[in-house]
Amino acid sequence: MNNIKSIVRPNILSLNTYSSARDDYSKEQGVFLDANENPYGTLNRYPDPYQQELKKLISAEKDLPNENIFIGNGSDEIIDLAFRIFCEPGKDKALTFSPTYGMYDVVAGINNVALVKIPLNDSFQIDLEKTLPELENCKLLIICSPNNPTGNLIDKKDIELLLERFKGMVLIDEAYIDFATNGSVIKLIKKHSNLMVCQTFSKAWGLAGARIGIAYSNPLIIELFNKTKPPYNVSELNQKAACNAIVKQEEFKVQKQKILLEKNKLINELNKLAIVQKIYPSDSNFLLVKFKDANSTYDWLINLKIITRNRNQLVQNCLRITIGKPEENQQLITALKNIQ
Repeated sequence: MNNIKSIVRPNILSLNTYSSARDDYSKEQGVFLDANENPYGTLNRYPDPYQQELKKLISAEKDLPNENIFIGNGSDEIIDLAFRIFCEPGKDKALTFSPTYGMYDVVAGINNVALVKIPLNDSFQIDLEKTLPELENCKLLIICSPNNPTGNLIDKKDIELLLERFKGMVLIDEAYIDFATNGSVIKLIKKHSNLMVCQTFSKAWGLAGARIGIAYSNPLIIELFNKTKPPYNVSELNQKAACNAIVKQEEFKVQKQKILLEKNKLINELNKLAIVQKIYPSDSNFLLVKFKDANSTYDWLINLKIITRNRNQLVQNCLRITIGKPEENQQLITALKNIQ
């Protein structure tokens, strides 16, 4: 753990954790006159700042102790905290790959951290020859797997090699991992102290409106996340929504299976269209599809109020298409068949 402390910003290491009213007294029963809350109402009390009930359920689900789990207000908060903890503004650099999730650029910019971007190879995998020399000058490495917008898992062997070679922190963003088969690297946190794995309830769990992100790492990193997060970063309503989803996860399993079946159907239908040039392999709930002319195809669909993501600037002539309900996917196929 000492080597991890050596790459944490000194001001974060010396930071005194804010102690909220619910840190001083965490029991549910009592006469609460400590937090300047309105004594009336059903949502008048501050939520559990450490989400203990939700962590207990996640701990059982992932077979990891609570000390390895941090819960944030969406995965973007976790990514932002990673930048704050490890990268000195105006001094340190972070590294990621291209094409990938655009929010990494934004968070790096907000934190005044230079973001080095290494192009992925033709299979959208990491080019180790180009990447390894750049590691010496960076504090934080971010890998999206399955990657957005390409949809594919990043090779585990490459991730492990980077964990071994890199002296900084590695954050694996697994927002879409629930749609993949045996793709998570979460178990590697026991082996690599410089690994953080980020997951979310926004995708497969159907709770995008609740904004629940989870970070898994060693206890020291989790402690640093807790030091730097806002006092009550996840609302009571959102915590309850996530707890309910785990307790009643049959719906999650059924919906995920429907999405995966629809994905296969959509791939079959898209492959029949002359305007489709390529469908990239996907381990997620979306497809990256290359068209003869992505811009005109996107505009045609928009006019019919069918909204996709135009990724032409990232991957030439590509649209990113989320798997919808059967009737939505059929509307898409019908629209593409009728394109003029």
